[in-house]
Amino acid sequence: MLLDYIQAAMGKATYELLPDSEGFYAEIPGLQGVWANAPTLEGCRRELQEVVESWLIVKLRHGDPLPVLDGIDLNARTTSDAEVA
Repeated sequence: MLLDYIQAAMGKATYELLPDSEGFYAEIPGLQGVWANAPTLEGCRRELQEVVESWLIVKLRHGDPLPVLDGIDLNARTTSDAEVA
């Protein structure tokens, strides 16, 4: 499920060619603070995936809410949440 979430996040990534041959910039809308830049597009993709993975670990450790991506919900459910569902 974690890999599916990461793949869903990467599928939402936007990439931008920086001016003056400075490389590429990428971000994932909806994932605050998740961005990367690198000299090549492939390098930028790799860096962005590493950032997503680190971001996800930090969010899970702190119990912070995660956005639902492509129907994948990694948020912990409480007993009261389960009763509502």
